[in-house]
Amino acid sequence: MTTTFSTTAFSPTTRTSRLISLFGRYRDDFLQWRRRGRLRRDLCALDDRELRDIAIARGEIDYVVSGRFADLREGTMNFKVKILTTGLVLCLLNLAPAVGADVKQASVNGKQFAYVEAGQGDPVVLVHGGLQDYRFWNSHLAVFAKTHRVIAYSRQNHFPNATSKDGLPDGAADLHGEDLAALLAALGITSAHIVAHSSGAHAALFFAANHPEAVRTLVINEPPAAALLAGVPGGDDVLKQWGARFAPARQAFEKDDLNAGLRLFAEAIGGPGTYDRRSESERKMMADNALSAVADAITTRPRPVFTCDMAKRISAPTLVTNGDRSPEFFHRIVDELVRCLPRRTRVEIAGSSHTVPGEAPQAYDEAVLSFIASH
Repeated sequence: MTTTFSTTAFSPTTRTSRLISLFGRYRDDFLQWRRRGRLRRDLCALDDRELRDIAIARGEIDYVVSGRFADLREGTMNFKVKILTTGLVLCLLNLAPAVGADVKQASVNGKQFAYVEAGQGDPVVLVHGGLQDYRFWNSHLAVFAKTHRVIAYSRQNHFPNATSKDGLPDGAADLHGEDLAALLAALGITSAHIVAHSSGAHAALFFAANHPEAVRTLVINEPPAAALLAGVPGGDDVLKQWGARFAPARQAFEKDDLNAGLRLFAEAIGGPGTYDRRSESERKMMADNALSAVADAITTRPRPVFTCDMAKRISAPTLVTNGDRSPEFFHRIVDELVRCLPRRTRVEIAGSSHTVPGEAPQAYDEAVLSFIASH
């Protein structure tokens, strides 16, 4: 089954999550009064009805004065407007955990894993991709926490855990999958909904195949499970093209040229200009995790092989997501997963490339939560 979700059309019930997600995305920067222009532009894209609905629904502010937001649209932030806007922002930020202050630590097999959590209910565990960490999910936490206990953690050799170019490569999906199993055990979680992106989704596939009893539902976005293309008609050509596309980034990381590597990595994934379109906080997160990419580039460890037979061992209902503008490499892998997974649903997110949770967070969250609720 394949479904397409639009990134522009949302039902009235998603208004609250839309604004919470917006402020979650800009949390750190707004509190430091940085990038105000971009925040104002996004704020003003919301109409007054949406703003009023949010305020009333939260019971924190009983009115929103449209004239004052009209002043915002004209770029005149007088003192009263600043106070009103800041009050609205801060009350909404209270819905999300104070991520920077609430980072917890779990000791797993002698290593420390940072994580944040919020909400109550059945556990949802969020697994980030390459050049990312638990912060990748910041704007999603409040949305998931309305109905679930949500946990976002940083994988081994990712910030703020200890990092080193001699550490575990990002692509060691089999070992990252076992880390996930051990983390759940350390947190006393016997089974969970697993929501994972990119190389984190690759790890989640290994985890789900080896620990099927621990997975309630599995949601994976574009895992780089390249071995699935071996022997598939046209698969060798796709692998060669992807290898050539990604080679400049790998070579830069091999030379410890981190700045070039980060830019080339982003543009291999998302196309020209992707790195420049990333926010300050997104580029900082990439830099904080650069050594995991260096480790991946210089490792002599064989790449883990995830096969169709392994996919057939995954008994949990599985949602496979992809962006409609993603590279063919990921589309072909998703095609194979749909062929191999026993209980799968495919959702294509319109207007997004590879980093679907970051590029289309509202559409992504809507698809994921709808899937989890139906199982």
